[in-house]
Amino acid sequence: MGDFLEEEDQLRRLRMPRNDEVLGIVEQMLGASRMKVSCKDNKVRICRIPGKIKRRIWIKEGDVVIVKPWTVQGGEKGDIVWRYTRPQVDRLVSQGVI
Repeated sequence: MGDFLEEEDQLRRLRMPRNDEVLGIVEQMLGASRMKVSCKDNKVRICRIPGKIKRRIWIKEGDVVIVKPWTVQGGEKGDIVWRYTRPQVDRLVSQGVI
């Protein structure tokens, strides 16, 4: 029962990309906490998973993530700052964000 309430709460408070963040889909795992992400701004970036996220969340191919492009080499590289769960992705699709 607790899991169901947590899931409802996550759907209610859906995190959206902020100012310089962009949505993306993980295409390929490259190793060493890096992956190739196809972003919504039509760029493919090599993104890394910061340590605070790496220890909490498992990211795999096909996951929808929020990417924060680097200030230097922003068109090529970035950091993954959030991963959406399946119900959250369904909600984003129904809202027309993806």
